[in-house]
Amino acid sequence: MEAKVAEQQLEIRTPDGTSDGVLLTSDDGRRLPGVIFYTDIGGIRPSQRQMAGRLAAEGYTVLLPNLFYRTGRLPVWHFPMEFGEPATTQRLGELTGPLRPEATERDASAYLDFLAGQESVKDAPMGVVGLCFSGALAVRTAAARPERVAAVASFHGGRLYTDDPASPHLALPRIKARLYFGHANDDKSMPQEAIEKLNQALESWGGWYESDVYEGAHHGWTVPDNPAYNQPQAERAFQKLRELFAGALK
Repeated sequence: MEAKVAEQQLEIRTPDGTSDGVLLTSDDGRRLPGVIFYTDIGGIRPSQRQMAGRLAAEGYTVLLPNLFYRTGRLPVWHFPMEFGEPATTQRLGELTGPLRPEATERDASAYLDFLAGQESVKDAPMGVVGLCFSGALAVRTAAARPERVAAVASFHGGRLYTDDPASPHLALPRIKARLYFGHANDDKSMPQEAIEKLNQALESWGGWYESDVYEGAHHGWTVPDNPAYNQPQAERAFQKLRELFAGALK
């Protein structure tokens, strides 16, 4: 029988301000492994609550922080997102501009400490999930606190390997967590060449990892309200997430 999930609105103090967010946990009173769920660029909304709630029902306490708190409180979008439209392009810059690597690592430590302090969270290593642009944030979280993060999953993560001196893959030497990457086979933000280079970097890193390409999947395929949603492949992704966290967190 699937556990019932309770949802709580909350605020998280960070070195740079206060992030609003949501905590989801089983209502049976147990102390559970903690997981940080980083949203896609659309921020916290029903589809992201649904995904995080499904994970919480598996036996985790899940924190959804508002990644964009420096720009605004929830909801962070007040008009339809239309890629290519000037208003959307401007808003994307407003939301992601402040998320420099150093800032995201400060945030990551604050989120982990906050989650560890919850009565519903057991004193044990945690997991992190990232979607789309936040796949990189999930990787940086594992690098920021290697002693605290035991498993990271990135689905259709973008720009995980670039020529930029701040490319996420360069954080690998600091990471001790198990890493899982689920790539779309049609994704301009992470083309096949970048996937191959990331895999080479992962092999050189030498830690535990898996890197899968989901055939027929486009960027955003795991998210129910995304036009690219692919239900069979989304189910496959969730099963991989279950296996990763069951092996690393329980």
